[in-house]
Amino acid sequence: QVQLVESGGGLVEAGGSLRLSCAASGLTFSMYAMAWFRQAPGKEREFVSAIRSGGYTYYADSKKGRFTISRDNAKNTVYLQLNSLKPEDTAVYYCAGRNGNFATTREAYAYWGQGTQVTVSS
Repeated sequence: QVQLVESGGGLVEAGGSLRLSCAASGLTFSMYAMAWFRQAPGKEREFVSAIRSGGYTYYADSKKGRFTISRDNAKNTVYLQLNSLKPEDTAVYYCAGRNGNFATTREAYAYWGQGTQVTVSS
């Protein structure tokens, strides 16, 4: 049974940083592309970033420069470093995984975590 468990969310002031983690189990992690999506209240879930099994990374245009995705295959964990946070970054952040190459659409991912709330105050 595949499980993805996010952690690291919280309340932070604008300009602050957070590091999100997603621990995976029940899959051969090193073979999976992993991604982060986010969903703000009343909005669609949107792609944030993805990382291939070999470490190639991809970002949504608006997230480049402030967010950094990384993975540790030995720990079956993917991370998302959030810097220079803005109130508009407030959302539930979800980890997702798919076997094979990365994708930027939610439909492409078979496995999802329960999400972690990030709230940025102004």
